[in-house]
Parts: sequence; C-alpha cells; structure tokens
Amino acid sequence: MSQPLLMPKATAVWLVDNTALSFEQIAAFCTLHPLEVQGIADGDVAGGIMGASPIQNGQLTKEEIEKAEADPTYRLKLSEPKVHVPASKRKGPRYTPISRRNERPNAI
Repeated sequence: MSQPLLMPKATAVWLVDNTALSFEQIAAFCTLHPLEVQGIADGDVAGGIMGASPIQNGQLTKEEIEKAEADPTYRLKLSEPKVHVPASKRKGPRYTPISRRNERPNAI
C-alpha cells in the first residue's frame, strides 16, 4: 500500500516557491487540482500556510525534482519511507451478556 503525502498544501507551497515544476506536475504529486496550485502561486489560496520541504521529510529526493524539472511530462514519485509504522489494530465489538441483549439502549 502506498503511503499518502503528508501535508499536501504545505508541500505544494514549497514546490511552487522553490522549484521550476509545472502546475500539473505539482498538482499530480500533491493530489490537488491544477487551478488550486495556480491559486497558491498567485497567493489567493493557502496564504498563511508555511511551506514544508518534501526533501527534508524524506518524501522526495533532489534528483527526482531535477529529473521532473528537465522533463515536463514526468510525474514525481513518492520515495519509500525509511521507517514503516505498523497499522494499529482495531478492537472488535465488546461482549454483551445474554441478560442485557434485549435492553434497547444497551443492546447496540
């Protein structure tokens, strides 16, 4: 299962400010609409959001960004995480005693 991008709007703000990627490339990587990325570049959207570097977060590499800047049709790929966090186990429904199963408020 692929990991989702952390803070997509903050990542988009950083990519708009610090790279020469196209709006479509940034939108595809951050799962945003290209017009929303254009609004970020214009300053209309995400005005108070600080940019988060995907390089420092370990989500992208500098080589990946340089490759995407050279080829406008290239789509950025999320890097593999260095640490895999196991999914938390969900607890199932609790046992309801037979004597309380027909009591409506507690039956559910």
